[in-house]
Parts: sequence; C-alpha cells; structure tokens
Amino acid sequence: MTEATAHARPGGRSAKVRAAVHHAVEELVTEEPVEALTIPVIAARAGVHATTVYRRWGSVAQLLNDVATSRFSGDVVVPDTGSLSGDLERWMGDVATDLADPDVLALMRAAIGSGPEGGCACSADRHAQLGAIIEREQARGGEVPGVGRAIDTLLGPLYYRAIFSAQPASSEWARGLVATLLAAVRREAPPRAAGASPTG
Repeated sequence: MTEATAHARPGGRSAKVRAAVHHAVEELVTEEPVEALTIPVIAARAGVHATTVYRRWGSVAQLLNDVATSRFSGDVVVPDTGSLSGDLERWMGDVATDLADPDVLALMRAAIGSGPEGGCACSADRHAQLGAIIEREQARGGEVPGVGRAIDTLLGPLYYRAIFSAQPASSEWARGLVATLLAAVRREAPPRAAGASPTG
C-alpha cells in the first residue's frame, strides 16, 4: 500500500459507506423488530448495494457489534474531580443518562440479542473507563475496590435496570450505587498502623 493510498482511505468512499450503514442501523433498530433487520433492508436504507454490506460485515450480528462498539466507545468522558467518589458519581450519572435514551436502549437490545459478542460491544469501553478511574485513585494512594467488583456493583445493576426494566435508572439512583460500593470498601479496609498518616 502506498502512503497516498493509506492517507486517502479513511476519508474516502469506505468511510462514507460505513457512516451511512451505521446511521441506517441506528434508525432501523428504533423502528423495526430485530427479526426484521436484514442486510438488504439495511443496505436499502443506507443507499448502498447489499453485496457491499455483506462483503464488509458478513452478517447482521457482526454489523450490530460494529455499530455498538462505535457508539459506546468514547461516548462518556472520564471525569477528573480529584476524588474517587466524585469521579465515580459524575461518571455513573453520565452513563445512566446515556442508558435512559430510548435510541441507545434499542441499539443495546438489538446488539445483545444478536449474540454473546453484542454485550461486550456495548460495555467494553465502559469497563475500560471504570478501570482507568480506579487506577488513577490507586495512584493517588487511595483505597480502591477491584475493577471486577466495581463492574458488578456499579454497571451490573445499571445495565440490568436499563435492559430489563421499563424504567431505566436515574442519575441519582446510579450515584447511590457508588455510595454503597465505597462504604463497603471503607468497612473492609485494613486498620492503619499506629502513627501512620491518614494518607498512608
């Protein structure tokens, strides 16, 4: 591949096709049952040939995973408030707000229904963001939960409420999960040695 080709490709026809197909999928999942979502239907809405979609994604499941991965990557900004509680509360509030969007829920349900990879596509970036928040607090010297525990305590209930409940979680409810997690971390923290400073 020449240097010119490498630089031309991202902004060329391929990128335009991907954007059109992604937009078509995002529209269709809000309008049609997942069973009605087929490559020809998606291609027609996107204004491209079905063989183009088949060649690039292969199946509806792979396409849904690609759309979900794109939608849920970088959609929520990792805050830096200076404290673990502040970071988690703001981040969880933002995630809860995003998950309350009916269009977001429609895409999530379609992606998850397409196969096991769909759940990872909807949550992998948020797992990474949560890990980054915890690692930053650890670097500050603070007491932190394990990343797996934080995922189970914070994102588990939030995603369950969003996907299976008619009433997605409010930002306030999501922030309450943070208080529960951090209270447990404080209870389980080993006692400090006599004479140790509060910051360790």
